[in-house]
Amino acid sequence: MSHPDALDHSIVFVPVQIAILTVSDTRTPDNDVSGNTLAKRIADAGHRLAERNIIPDDEAKISAQLQAWIANTGIDVVISTGGTGLTGRDVTVEAFRKLFDKEIDGFSALFHQISAAKIGTSTIQSRACAGVAGGTYLFALPGSPGAVKDGWDGILKWQLDSRHRPCNLVEIMPRLNER
Repeated sequence: MSHPDALDHSIVFVPVQIAILTVSDTRTPDNDVSGNTLAKRIADAGHRLAERNIIPDDEAKISAQLQAWIANTGIDVVISTGGTGLTGRDVTVEAFRKLFDKEIDGFSALFHQISAAKIGTSTIQSRACAGVAGGTYLFALPGSPGAVKDGWDGILKWQLDSRHRPCNLVEIMPRLNER
C-alpha cells in the first residue's frame, strides 16, 4: 500500500471521470452502501463521478452497460461492486473478462494481499479483477463495503492519482489504445 509521501505535490493533480456500477439483485439507490462508500471516496479524492447505475446479476446486462461506458469518451474508469463471488449468480467477472483487451493481473494479487491482512483466508472467495478495454480502465470489486474500502484505499486511490510515484495509471491513459 502506498503512503502520502509517495505523492509528488509538484505535479498537477488530474481528476479522472469515474463510473460506478453496482451489480446486485437486491440493491437500490436507497440501500447501496458499497456504491455510496465508493462515490464518497471518489469525490473526496477530487475525481468526478461521471455516471452511476445498479444492474442485476445478469451477464448480458452487465456487459451492455460496460460497453456503453467504454464507448463513452467522458468516462476514463469504471469501478464495479458486487458479483465477484463464487455463486451461480456471480457473473461480473465473466462479463468484465470478455471485454478486456488486457488484464491487470497485479490488481487482483494486491487486492488479495490487502484483503488477507483483514479477513484471512476468506479472501479466496473473491474474484476481484481489473483490466483495460477500449482505453478505459475496468475494476471489479466485491460487494461488501469493507472490500470497496480495501480496493479504493489500498490501491485505486493511489494509482488513479497523477501525482503518485514512481508511477500511476493516469499518466499512461493517453497511450492505452496504442497499437
